[in-house]
Amino acid sequence: MEVPIPNIKAKPVIDIMVKVTNISEVDKFNSQMEQLGSVVMGEYGIPKRRFFIKGGDNRTHHVHFYEEGNEEIARHLAFRDYMIAHPEEAIKYSELKQTLAEKSPTNITKYIEGKNNYIKAIDDKAETWRKTNLFN
Repeated sequence: MEVPIPNIKAKPVIDIMVKVTNISEVDKFNSQMEQLGSVVMGEYGIPKRRFFIKGGDNRTHHVHFYEEGNEEIARHLAFRDYMIAHPEEAIKYSELKQTLAEKSPTNITKYIEGKNNYIKAIDDKAETWRKTNLFN
């Protein structure tokens, strides 16, 4: 999930993460989300998530719903916090994103696949960093 991290070039999309007590309850609001202009994406590759996009091809918003306790919440926040605390990593990530965007300007799948290994490596570093800085 794109998050506000200094030194990272990002698409102009507002990402919103919402914690709910019961993820199944979110499905009851699909029609209301559609009326607000969002596209219902369901889990969209991440189990126990509900994902909505707004803005069509020129996406403006991503809304991610997770049930309290879902590990994805901590993963996203650890990634963000790690990148803020390690600006050199943020710059490398930004450069990778720029290179991938230039190589595949119209192929979002290739762009995402190109980021996956780097993101997984940062996730591992971020989790270790989070655990060592939990009480600091």
